[in-house]
Formats: sequence, C-alpha cells, structure tokens
Amino acid sequence: MTKEVWRFIDSGNGSPAFNMALDEALLDWHSEGKIPPVIRFYGWNPATLSVGYFQKVEKEIDMEAVRHHRLGFVRRPTGGRGVLHEHELTYSVIVSEEHPDMPKTVTEAYRVISEGILKGFHYLGLDAYFAVPKTAAERDSLKNPRSAVCFDAPSWYELVVEGRKVAGSAQTRQKGVILQHGSILLDLDEDKLFSLFKYPNDRVKERMQKAFKSKAVAINEISSRTISLTEAKDAFRKGFADGLNIDLEPYELSAGELEYVTKIAKDRYESNEWNFKR
Repeated sequence: MTKEVWRFIDSGNGSPAFNMALDEALLDWHSEGKIPPVIRFYGWNPATLSVGYFQKVEKEIDMEAVRHHRLGFVRRPTGGRGVLHEHELTYSVIVSEEHPDMPKTVTEAYRVISEGILKGFHYLGLDAYFAVPKTAAERDSLKNPRSAVCFDAPSWYELVVEGRKVAGSAQTRQKGVILQHGSILLDLDEDKLFSLFKYPNDRVKERMQKAFKSKAVAINEISSRTISLTEAKDAFRKGFADGLNIDLEPYELSAGELEYVTKIAKDRYESNEWNFKR
C-alpha cells in the first residue's frame, strides 16, 4: 500500500520572527489546500527565548537578562511556557484537524504526532517513552503550572528518558489546522536558562533550578556518545516517517512564498505589540 506523502522542510537557522512566521504561513497554506501536511526542522539565529501565547512578559521574564545574553525574543502563536532555543533541534508539524489519523482531542493528537519524536529517540539509541500524569496533583499542575519554564512542568504524554523530560512541545489549532512545534534538546545551559525568568527571591530560584535537574535533561547528557545536530536530524526525520507512517518529500520555498513569510514576520512577530502584549 502506498504511503501518504507529506512535505519536509529543513529551513536551517532563521530569525525568531521568521521562524514563527513560517510556521504560521505553512498553517495558512495547508488550510487553503495549497500544500499537503508538513514536517519542518529549524534552528535559531540568534539563540532565542520564546514565550507562550498567554505568558505575561512583564511579570515572568527578565528582559534585561535576555538582552545581556544577546538573545532573540519572540512570542509563539502556541501556548506553553518559556523556552530557550539554543542547542536544539526545533520541529513543527502542520496537519489538518480533519486528517483521518488525527484524533479530535488536543491530548490524543499530541500523542499521535509525538510518536514521530519517540521513534527518533529510539533511532538515537535512547530508551524514550511516554509518561502520563497519574496523580490528581500532577493533573492539576497541568492546568496551573507554577513555573514559567517550559521543561519544568509536566504535560500529557510527556517524552521522557530515565524519568526526565527530553522534549517540550506546544500546540495550537487555527483555521481547521493543527500546528504543533517543539524543542528537542541536544545540550542545555541551565544557568543561562534560569537567569531569564523572574522569581520572588534567590532562594526560590535556587530551589526551582535544583528541582529542574531531576525533571529535564538534554540528549547529550544521557547519551553514551555526543550526538550532532546532523545525526539528530536524520534520526528524527526517519522517526516522523515511521511514527506517522508517511513518506517525506523535501521542499524548498519559492521566492513568492518567502516574501509572504517575510511580511508576516515584519507585521506580527517583529512587533512589540505582539511580543509584549500581555
């Protein structure tokens, strides 16, 4: 039986605004029937702090520290919390809500899409698995996360290795299309990450950073060998193809498509109104 063909885009390192604009553009084009579903890989130049759509920047983010580290800054169209995009592979998946293999609920669709990431970890020789919050307290903490840091909070169908979170993802549904994007950490500078958020006092910051070590981990901290970005891309590309039972066809954006993306980047994701609106 022939497999469904999705597009595969490796857009390389982009600016924070371009990265979010391209995800939005792909969602638009897929909603209009112009393109099939898409898997996209990308990186960030400069390294960037992205915040979730609902986060309050003034209350939660230390913008002075963001500037000190010369990081980019952008608000995502998806929910979730702050992510430092530095030593990682970032992915996005764009697929119709009506796709026959996509469950109707956010949680279940997240599990189906994340099957591709799970397989990618297996290709890298890591024993990753889905962890589901079991207790009422864990489930409640999904609704009211205490931390502004993405990898610090539990979520449904968490991807974990040795009990620690190895990938963080967020999802939005607009125009009948699911956009899920996320970070697969290769390495992590914890001190830099924790310097970017506001805390009631230093004691709370120390306690949260200490607790964080037991909750999240980067691939190269637990792998028996150093995994390069190229190797990670190969593994996760194969993982998505296997996990979603699809064939991936490489795609390059046309000049007209790039122009459309650049306009969204300028109008929305480069604007202070969007990035600092809450």
